[in-house]
Amino acid sequence: MPTHTSEKEVAGEDELRRNPYEVLGIPSNSTDQEIKSAYRRMALRYHPDKNPNDPVAADMFKEVTFAYDVLSDPENRRQYDTTASEAAGQENEDLELDLSSLGAVNTMFAALFNKLGVQIKTTVSANLLDEALNGTVTTLPLAVGQVVSRKVEKQSAHFYSVTLTEEESQAGLICKVHSSAKNKFKLLYFDQEESGGLRLALQEDSRKTGKLSTAGLYFFGFPVYRFDPRVNSRALSRDPDTGFFKRLDTFQPLEITELKAGTHVFAVYGDNFFKSVSYTLEIFSSAPFANEKETLRSTEAQIVSKRTELLKFESEYHDVFSQFTEMASKCAGEVQEIDELLKRRNEICAAYTTFPPTKHSSSKSWGKGKSKKKSSLLMEAREEGEVTVREENGVKKKKWYNIQLRQDKKKN
Repeated sequence: MPTHTSEKEVAGEDELRRNPYEVLGIPSNSTDQEIKSAYRRMALRYHPDKNPNDPVAADMFKEVTFAYDVLSDPENRRQYDTTASEAAGQENEDLELDLSSLGAVNTMFAALFNKLGVQIKTTVSANLLDEALNGTVTTLPLAVGQVVSRKVEKQSAHFYSVTLTEEESQAGLICKVHSSAKNKFKLLYFDQEESGGLRLALQEDSRKTGKLSTAGLYFFGFPVYRFDPRVNSRALSRDPDTGFFKRLDTFQPLEITELKAGTHVFAVYGDNFFKSVSYTLEIFSSAPFANEKETLRSTEAQIVSKRTELLKFESEYHDVFSQFTEMASKCAGEVQEIDELLKRRNEICAAYTTFPPTKHSSSKSWGKGKSKKKSSLLMEAREEGEVTVREENGVKKKKWYNIQLRQDKKKN
């Protein structure tokens, strides 16, 4: 069975919000002393003693402590830096992790990257699959139409067996699980070996649909398809122009289309990083949903047809786009060449003149001359109210102002 780590050894999922460098507000190439100084500053700021009854500060203090625990230890920091770089690379998009085999530090890193938006694919615990293959797991019998609600621990599974009659087998079967949107789980179906062991045959990961996480397996006697939209989102992020054509690549049929009469085994696997999963499982006949089954069959057939059309359309699109790119480049070249020819023509036409080039005086020299001219003007008082404005060469003109230039002497 997978090993369990106490709450003291690892932080909860809610505490893993950002990478430790962002929490401490430092770059990834910071020295040990810079990490220590940043931690002391942040810890002092959010310490519970300085922020009593403040849940936000308490959460930040835990986050700061966790960040320092990771970055202050050279080995932990090296593992974080290495794993972060690998997780962000496209070459690891198909990597699947067995969380039960990871240590406490690596599990925290995986949860942290998942919080940051890096999609971490997980696989069923290898130990659990070995136990199922050896026939040492316990199964709980269920009847068709029965509903059960339970809680499964992380990286563990609850096994259920259901026995179908010939009539129930022909009618078809539906197995669905739902939980809260915060939980992750896997719905599994096992083939029974002759030795009595169980071999994993189908696996459906939970997906968020509104406020719930759901997963379902459908056995209608005809192919039912599964679709993973996350692969399309990655294709769009890499190449937005052609990612559209990859949209239906993951629309593939389930490997098993019907269940024969007899006993069949399902399992619900807890896929959270740290918490258990509370879920509800229901196994019921598809007989009351005959119309819905036919509608599903018709709709999925149209989607498959669209997928084929997309392949043809992609080839046509690339051909047309290549031609458009070539024409756009040619058009830009023609525009540039025409502009250059028109500019050359204007320069030639401007050269046809008998007038010598005109020399324009600068505004700076004009201002200086004007200043000198003003400084050569003199004013001389003459008779009362008369002012003569003259230049050095002589009198220019007279102006009259109401100015008292003389005063009579007081009589004794």
